[in-house]
Amino acid sequence: MANRREWSEPHPPRSTAVHDPLRLNVPSLLIEQARRLGERPCVTVAGQTRSFEALRSAAARAAHALAERGVAAGDRVLVLSRNSIAFVEAALACLWLGAVLVPVNTAWRGRQLEHVVRDSDPSCLLVQEEFLEPLSAVQPPPSVRLVALADGQPASGARLWDAPVQALPRSERELPARSIHPGELAAVIYTSGTTGLSKGVMCPAGQLYWWTNVMRETLRVSESSVLYSTLPLFHINALATVFLAIATGGRIVLDERFSASRYWQRARDAGATHVALLGAMAGMLLAQPPGAADRDHRVRTAFAPDIPAQLWPSFQDRYGIEEIVAAYAGTETNQVISATEGRRSEPGYMGRVVEGFRARVVDEFDREVPDGTPGELVLRSELPFAFCLGYLNRPDATLEAMRNLWWHTGDRVAREPDGRFRFVDRLKDMIRRRGENISTWEVEEALLTHPQVAEAAVYGVPSPLGDEDVAAAVVPRGGARLDPAALIAHLEGRIAYFAVPRYVEVMAELPHTENGKVSKGPLRERGITATMWDRGETVAGRRA
Repeated sequence: MANRREWSEPHPPRSTAVHDPLRLNVPSLLIEQARRLGERPCVTVAGQTRSFEALRSAAARAAHALAERGVAAGDRVLVLSRNSIAFVEAALACLWLGAVLVPVNTAWRGRQLEHVVRDSDPSCLLVQEEFLEPLSAVQPPPSVRLVALADGQPASGARLWDAPVQALPRSERELPARSIHPGELAAVIYTSGTTGLSKGVMCPAGQLYWWTNVMRETLRVSESSVLYSTLPLFHINALATVFLAIATGGRIVLDERFSASRYWQRARDAGATHVALLGAMAGMLLAQPPGAADRDHRVRTAFAPDIPAQLWPSFQDRYGIEEIVAAYAGTETNQVISATEGRRSEPGYMGRVVEGFRARVVDEFDREVPDGTPGELVLRSELPFAFCLGYLNRPDATLEAMRNLWWHTGDRVAREPDGRFRFVDRLKDMIRRRGENISTWEVEEALLTHPQVAEAAVYGVPSPLGDEDVAAAVVPRGGARLDPAALIAHLEGRIAYFAVPRYVEVMAELPHTENGKVSKGPLRERGITATMWDRGETVAGRRA
C-alpha cells in the first residue's frame, strides 16, 4: 500500500494470574492513573476536556452529590443523554458510588422506552432536557426518587411525572471510592431481544475491567494513543473505549454523532491514532467523494469488527489505514475473538480466541462440530467475572443462554483448522443495521397496531453499505388497501427510527410452517423484489 507507515507499536503483555481482586474495577484504574498522570488530558467530548485528575475529582464529587440525594450502592441510575462530558462523569460517579449505571438508547420511544424504564426500576434518572418529553409519555417507575438534568439548569417549571425536574446538585466534597467486589453489578445495558422486548444485560464490575485489559492488547493501545469514536455511550463499544483510555493512559475524543462528510477532518483535528467504526460506517465513508482529508490524518488502526471483507483493500488503500482490527464481542460476554499474539486481522475472519477465553462451535444438541462446519458459537471465560451475570428480571432467558455452562451467542460461525473463526449468520431473529441490533418482534408488534394490518413479518435484506436493511411483508386486513407510506408514518414515534423498515411489501398471504408460524426463510431468499415499496435511505444522517 502506498505511503504505508511501518508498524512499530509493541504488543503489550498480559498476565491473567496476578490481579488484586478488589482492583478489578474502573474506579481503581482511574485513581491510579490520576495519581500518575495528573493533568494530562484523558477525555474530550463535544469540545469539553477532562484530565485524569479532573475526571477523578468530578467522579468523586458527583458521587457525593448523588449520595446526598439518597442514591446508595446498588441503586439503579438511568442515564438518557447524547454523548457529553456529563454522561462520562455520571457513568464514573455511578461506578465510584457502587450504584448501577443504566444507559438508555436515545432513539427509543413508546413501548420500548417504557419497558426499559419500568424493567430497570431506577431510583434516579439523569437526563438531557430534550428527552423529558418522550419520558413523560411512559409510566413512572415505582422506585424513582430523583429526576435531574445531567448538565445545565432545567427550564422554569420543568416537570416529569408530576414532579419537578432538578439540576443535578454539585458538591465540593469528594466521596471516597467504594471498595467494589468484581462480581458486583455495575451496569445494566439493554440489547434487543429476539422474541420479546429488550433484555437488560447485567454487567459486573470485573467485566468492565476485563474489557479494557483485552482491548488494550487487541488494539495495541498505549499512552501515546488517541482514540476517536462517534459511537454512542449507551453502547458497550463506546463505553468500554472510554474505560480503555483511562486504563492505558491514552486519550479519547468522542463526537456526538457520526458524519461521513466530516469524519476524517474530525479525526485529524482530534489527533487520532485509532478509530472505532462499524461496518456500515466504512461503506458510508467510501461512498463519499475523494477529498484532501482522506489521508491527511494520523490514524493507523481502525477497530471495525463487522466491516465487509470486500471493503478492506479499498478502505485501507484510500485512507492510508495500516491495520483494520476485526473481532467478535458482545455485551453479554467480552471481546473474546480478535487478532491475537501479534497477528493481524484478516478479511472475512473475526480472528482467534483471545487468551483467557474458550470458544466452541456446536450443533443443536451442544455437540462440538468438526472444523469447517458451521454451528452455534458458545463461549466461556477463564477470567473471573469477565462475562455478564445474566439478564435482569429474566432468569428463564439467563438459564437458556447459559445452558450446559457455556454462553450461547445465537450466532452461527465456522472454525478453521488453524483456529481462525469466520461469521456465517445469525440464528437469532434479529437484524443488524448501522451497528444497531433490531428485534424483529418489536417491529412486528408495532406494525400490528395499525388497524389495516392483519399479519406482518419483518426480516433483514442485504444493504450495499454492509449490515442489513429492514424489510416488512404485511397482509392487509379484510382486503383493505394498504398504503406503505401511511404505514411507515404510523410507526414514527412507536419504535426507534433505525428500526423503521426501508422496504414494505404488501402480500395476499405470508408463507407459513406446518405448525402455522410465519416462515421467514422464503422471504429472505426472495430478497429485495420489484414489487417492494422503497422509502429510500432517508434515515442515514438522522440523529440517534
